[in-house]
Amino acid sequence: MSQIFPFQGMLYDQTLVGPIKDVVAPPYDIIDTNGQKRLHDRHPHNIIRMELGLDQTGDSPAHNRYTRAATTLQTWLNEGILKRDAQPAVYYHTIEYTPLYSAPDAPKKVLRGFLALAKLEALDSGHIYPHENTRAAAKTDRLNLIEACRSNFSPIWSLYSDPLGAIIQLLETATKGTPARYDFQDDAGCRECLWTVTDETVLKQVTDAMHSKPLFIADGHHRYETALNYQKLRRQQMSHQTGLQPFDSVLMLLTPLEDPGLTVLPTHRVATTPLPSSDQIKTVLGDVFELQEFPFNASTQGHTRSQFLASLRSEGKKAPVFGLIRQGDNRYVTLTLKPAHRPSIQASPRAQLDVSLLQQLIVTKLCPTQQEQEAILYTKDDHEALDWVANGTGTGAFLLNATKVSEVQAVAAAGERMPHKSTYFYPKPLTGLVINVMNG
Repeated sequence: MSQIFPFQGMLYDQTLVGPIKDVVAPPYDIIDTNGQKRLHDRHPHNIIRMELGLDQTGDSPAHNRYTRAATTLQTWLNEGILKRDAQPAVYYHTIEYTPLYSAPDAPKKVLRGFLALAKLEALDSGHIYPHENTRAAAKTDRLNLIEACRSNFSPIWSLYSDPLGAIIQLLETATKGTPARYDFQDDAGCRECLWTVTDETVLKQVTDAMHSKPLFIADGHHRYETALNYQKLRRQQMSHQTGLQPFDSVLMLLTPLEDPGLTVLPTHRVATTPLPSSDQIKTVLGDVFELQEFPFNASTQGHTRSQFLASLRSEGKKAPVFGLIRQGDNRYVTLTLKPAHRPSIQASPRAQLDVSLLQQLIVTKLCPTQQEQEAILYTKDDHEALDWVANGTGTGAFLLNATKVSEVQAVAAAGERMPHKSTYFYPKPLTGLVINVMNG
């Protein structure tokens, strides 16, 4: 169902640029303005110069950050800063990390996957499934970049089902005893390792095994839709196209959805516009939710917060449960959805999600206008959400439990899309480890 291709990746020559950790970057959409400048300042060959270049005074349609990215890429290719591998390969990749927001002595996890090219398929083809809605502005930006550079600098992250882990086992066996091509600690403290697999027998086994598997996009919806749009543009430009062209595929990191190293974090909502009073909130939500209060004072707040979060997690395993704190209140509240209002098993996978219930039953009631909802802030950190309310950044926080990978799969397979900011897959693959420079 999905076609995967080994490819001749374009990689940095570390004899010229030094340690790889200095020239890679996080995904563009989690880099803020300060991070963007910091990466530009870190190294003259950091991938940020192409993936997320700086705007300059006097930019025009003919001279802008996209044209500068294309010029930079060509210069680096000419100078040998980036070199194409001699043989087609897939790139086995592991990321070892300590789970975010866990205890300091928490055991480490390892995410396993491989980088390859995936044939582009329409999102209604039944081969590649999205799970989140996209926004037009981000797609325009990415299309400008791919048109200028004709390259994929960062992989789309997709999941496939392999309960026995056969594909990863093939790659682990093929690389066992071989020094990693990259082995370094990134800015987030993750250990990043990458091996090149060129054995033709192994490559055929991997591509054959993947052929029967649909793919579920975990991260990179905008870039995937952009790749489809770019494919359409290039086909229009080429009147006599025969066979697969370079623009018919896109760079992906492919990970088994059963991988124990895969983490999905919740995305909490923090309101920044006035909320109803505590009594009004009880009136509005009391018919649908059981409310449990966790009162605190200055000396007990830390301990009470821990109890509140522990209850949110444990009770959330049995029923949809949400957390609430309103600015000025000295109590945390858990909201447990009453049995009569829980979705039936016949409801669509999307309707059964905690994030859908939060939006429908809480957010739209307490932040009813579009303006109020557009002013909502998002964070994956429990404590950051609560602290924003405590320090006045937000007027109230709505906490939820993480969406399960199986729920993402069910929504995608049903042809549905999840609400905006539903999932945060972690750890995210870096930009610049392996680049797909298209020749056509």
